[in-house]
Amino acid sequence: MTTAVAAPFRFFSLQVVRTIRLGPSVVRVSFAGEDLQYFLSDGYDQSLSLFLPHPGQSEPQVCHELGDGWWQAWRELPDDVRAVMRSYTLRSLRRDRLGRTTEIDIDFVLHGVEPGASAPAGPASRWASRAAAGDRVVLLGPAIADNRAIRFRAPEDTDLVLLWGDETALPAISSILESLPAGLRVRAWLDVHDAGTIQDLATAADAEVTWLVRDDHHAQDVEGSPMALGALRDAALPSAERPYVWIAGESGCVKQLRRHFVGERGIDRRRVTFVGYWRQGLTEEQLREQE
Repeated sequence: MTTAVAAPFRFFSLQVVRTIRLGPSVVRVSFAGEDLQYFLSDGYDQSLSLFLPHPGQSEPQVCHELGDGWWQAWRELPDDVRAVMRSYTLRSLRRDRLGRTTEIDIDFVLHGVEPGASAPAGPASRWASRAAAGDRVVLLGPAIADNRAIRFRAPEDTDLVLLWGDETALPAISSILESLPAGLRVRAWLDVHDAGTIQDLATAADAEVTWLVRDDHHAQDVEGSPMALGALRDAALPSAERPYVWIAGESGCVKQLRRHFVGERGIDRRRVTFVGYWRQGLTEEQLREQE
């Protein structure tokens, strides 16, 4: 049964239908389920909350049958019972001839699951690395196509799009690039942990995509600022009268890059969208508790 939460979002009970490795560090998981006929989104950076089971559980424990009371009830479950909650961006969806959603895709970056990894894998990476057809999850997602979890909204008069994101923003940037029209000038920077995350990105736009590959020892420059800030400061941007900027990833880095575009580049702050997908040193649960 699908239970409404606070419109325009609701819970969806889904199952894995297939997985595809996009490279050594990325896996695409496709989900389906009867509930998806109520899933609506017209955004290119649609945010979702995904609930995953612990090892040994057949499905995630969420308490979504309680409606608006689900959050408190979920928080009160024991740690080893309460479903793992993580935020992701919708990569793509497919619809039937009546326009109803039939499948959605979510891309997972796999950290720590490879042999010799410097840090242990998190619960979402472990789950995604082993996901198989029939595995059950719960999704909190949109039931209205135009909703507040869509942030990319370039004004119609935009003559240059500037994009920056880390691994967590890669699905959104991929989808945004696919949506942009031929001839529109685009400059995009993808700040990723390793070269295994690099993908071929399709777009009809006049796009220049730069991959910034970092590691734990080179994530920051000599001034202590994100390496990405140095790369953007060095970048020669095309002249434009009405640029639009979209930045997403680690919240501290996102804030610094916003200051760069507004304060150093002189871009109108009203034409800069910035989204903190995660925060260094905090789990998703801790981050949500601070909201």
